[in-house]
Amino acid sequence: MKGVSFGQYYPSDSILHKLDPRTKVIMAVFYIVCTFVCKSAAGFLALTLSALALVFISRIPLRTILRSIRPLLFIIAFTSLMNIFFTQGERRLTPESWVISIYVEGLWSALFMTLRIMILIVGTSLFLTYTTTPIALTDALENLLGPLKKIRVPVHDFAMMMTIALRFIPTLSDETEKIMNAQKARGSDLSSGSLLKKAKALVPILIPLFVSAINRAFELAAAMECRCYHGGEGRTRLKVLRYRTRDWVAMLTILVFFAGIFALRYVPWLYIMG
Repeated sequence: MKGVSFGQYYPSDSILHKLDPRTKVIMAVFYIVCTFVCKSAAGFLALTLSALALVFISRIPLRTILRSIRPLLFIIAFTSLMNIFFTQGERRLTPESWVISIYVEGLWSALFMTLRIMILIVGTSLFLTYTTTPIALTDALENLLGPLKKIRVPVHDFAMMMTIALRFIPTLSDETEKIMNAQKARGSDLSSGSLLKKAKALVPILIPLFVSAINRAFELAAAMECRCYHGGEGRTRLKVLRYRTRDWVAMLTILVFFAGIFALRYVPWLYIMG
């Protein structure tokens, strides 16, 4: 969990950092949609190049971004294997006598699924957590969901809860690492044995972690009450959100990119996945 990127802000003086947080939220939504509607080799090539371009524009080291994918390597590998062994097609690679059937379509599906997950993580991290502070993200979500206030939806509360959750993910991961090191120093074996033994070994870690999380929640609530924080109506902001020319250019760019990815679905000789 040490490489978890959610909630971690990387300060820099890039164009992506200077964009309005509402613009980055909108761009992140369109980018996520692009990763799911893409079903061609040319589309995935465009997505990969766009992710590399975002890394270059954000001025964030590539090693830092790739480290955030490390906790999800097991999920990526498991998903790829499921696509390889359970995707059927017309071009079979294994002999008919084999129990396991592997098709060319399954390999393509595994490759594209791996790229989709990695691009999704990199794109959303760059648009949101790496280049946007939690406070700015809260203001952006509250502003974008403002129309829901007319039907008495507590938009500010939802935005604040989500931002606090993102903010405390790195804190809880550090706390988990400290507890694990403390248990190892006391002689606990957390890495060997059967799966059931490993699960039982996690109990001395989960209990103090939950206690620590609850204590932090009470401390945060007390601090907000001492500062007379109530949120909602009448709350002023240090920085007023304003769209600038670069924001309109960025949104136009993501719309053109989305239209291009969507159009590639209907180019017959580029279409690969079913």
